[in-house]
Amino acid sequence: MLPLGPYRKTQIRQMAHDYGYPELAKKNESYEICFVPDNDYRGFLKRRVQGLEERVAGGNFVDKQGKILGQHKGYPFYTIGQRKGLDITFGKPVFVTKIDADNNTVVLGDEEDLEQNEMMVGKINLIKYDTISPGMEATTKIRYKDKGALSNLYPVETHHHASQVTQNIAPVRVRFYENVKGIAPGQSAVFYEGDDVIGGGIIQSGVLSR
Repeated sequence: MLPLGPYRKTQIRQMAHDYGYPELAKKNESYEICFVPDNDYRGFLKRRVQGLEERVAGGNFVDKQGKILGQHKGYPFYTIGQRKGLDITFGKPVFVTKIDADNNTVVLGDEEDLEQNEMMVGKINLIKYDTISPGMEATTKIRYKDKGALSNLYPVETHHHASQVTQNIAPVRVRFYENVKGIAPGQSAVFYEGDDVIGGGIIQSGVLSR
């Protein structure tokens, strides 16, 4: 089953393009999913994935301690950082802070719960250099039109069989100088040195270090 829920708007844009809707992919960026023709994100996914609603209905909203808060309409219909359209009220703003596709669970929390200062990035592709030296400084962008945040990059040692191609596959731990908001597994991360692209990869996880 395709894990649509953790995807960010940049990836949905690519999906729109791949499905033959280039006019949707070129729509202006917004805090809402305005590039969907009828502004109906759930409807867009239901039209694209036959039987999706029936397969994912009835999952739970939970808090960060795992306490069940209510039921949702299925994890693919939510995105990290989403506040509106949750169909659940608590007397204060709550946000989607994590999506567990395997268990069809959506974690809700406060805005500050979206802030993290470390992440792991895999499927690395390097452009400017052949390798990343430990502690290399870079401006890292985690979403479309993100202005980027200063960070240090640390390649993670991995062990592979000799027959495997090892160039540019070691994951990278990114440590931000200050907390960033809305790190989402499955989204692309790009590393810059000035205007030059060092490389990039796919976010695997985010961490808040104390």
